[in-house]
Amino acid sequence: MTIEQLTNEFELARPQLKSYILRITASIEDTEDIVQDSFIKASQKIDRFRGDSSIKTWIFTIASNLAKDNLRAKKRWTENVNDICRSKALTDPNYFPELMQIQHTSPHGQFEVKEHITFCLACISKSLPLEQQICILLKEVHEFKVSEIAQILDTSEAMAKYYLHEGRAKMISIFDGRCALINKEGACHQCSELNGIFNPKQNFETEKNKIEMAKVSDKGDKEHLLDLRLQIVRETDPFSSNGSELQLHHLEYNRRAMENYPEKN
Repeated sequence: MTIEQLTNEFELARPQLKSYILRITASIEDTEDIVQDSFIKASQKIDRFRGDSSIKTWIFTIASNLAKDNLRAKKRWTENVNDICRSKALTDPNYFPELMQIQHTSPHGQFEVKEHITFCLACISKSLPLEQQICILLKEVHEFKVSEIAQILDTSEAMAKYYLHEGRAKMISIFDGRCALINKEGACHQCSELNGIFNPKQNFETEKNKIEMAKVSDKGDKEHLLDLRLQIVRETDPFSSNGSELQLHHLEYNRRAMENYPEKN
């Protein structure tokens, strides 16, 4: 493989790679650094590529290792991350003015429920053990095969399947107890609250029912509901969607809040 071939392949993979790393790290700055470092490392190791995997899988392997190194010493987020960050935001006088400024000035400042679902899944996934989070993103969002995931994580296919099974089971359990969009008893009402703030004239129930998972929520198939959430994530680019700047601000705020939780003395 030549450096020109690597550069072309890397540029083709870059949008997916950025989305993947962002959802692992929740940091725009770390994402940019890891993506850039991935290209540098791939360039340095180009003579070691033997074609045992696709170039894309090889690139994702390098990036995943860098992301794991970045996150090993950091705390995983708690399942109630949105409660913690909501409470913090309500006492922060700058939070909502900043969001309203983005909405009024940015072409990517719209609040859309579908995009908030992708934001919510990114936050909740960060409460999983890192290997489970990575497996879910690679398989369910970026559509890698289990054999490719095993290569990326340097593990067996059996372990990759185990991480996927355990991660999915945990995500289903969390959403079943928390998501008020689907379960009326759920603790988290952020989707409806934020929709009311940013779209005060919009009928939330009407907008909610445009989302497939809201339509089928009463059928009780929790596996299918998770699949529908993941489908929305697959279809949403966190860097270029209609509300990307708003949601990236929201994600960055949550990251800073969780880094300081519990508050340091």
